[in-house]
Amino acid sequence: MPARTLTNTRSISVCAPSIEAVLRARVSSKDQEKEGFSIPAQLRLLRDYAASRGIVLVAEFIDAESSKAGDGSGFTRMVQYLKKHPACRTILAEKTDRLYRNPKDWVTLDELDVEIHFVKENQIFSRSSRSSEKFMHGMKVLMAKNFIDESGRNRQAPIRSTGVLSTACREKWSS
Repeated sequence: MPARTLTNTRSISVCAPSIEAVLRARVSSKDQEKEGFSIPAQLRLLRDYAASRGIVLVAEFIDAESSKAGDGSGFTRMVQYLKKHPACRTILAEKTDRLYRNPKDWVTLDELDVEIHFVKENQIFSRSSRSSEKFMHGMKVLMAKNFIDESGRNRQAPIRSTGVLSTACREKWSS
């Protein structure tokens, strides 16, 4: 049987479906705005990242005040949006502490089975991430929570020294 030759060939372009994503930007304090974590800087970074990868931003959720004192309304609205739009399962955030305020936020998003792009950390996190990546991600969430707790504590006056180390230091120098 002779080989068959196609004489009528035409180019077929296959377009990959675009990824829909939501953007999450947050600052916890006015000091963070001054230190380069400003909302406009985060928006520029995340929008550029999306554009360079063909990701379509369908919504932006922004919080600009203390995350501990605030209600995190941007996070709440983002979760409501993701629940209402099951086709959108991608979140873009600058880094871990710009997305989460506490471990509960992490659990909330984990239950939604989303893929999260942490742009400055150069990491894409999802349920299919390796166990070591999940472990490190959990550590980053806990570090973000610790930072929030400490910054809230540092705003309180006066700050008391507590704990084993400070007790030992007081006893050493008081004797």
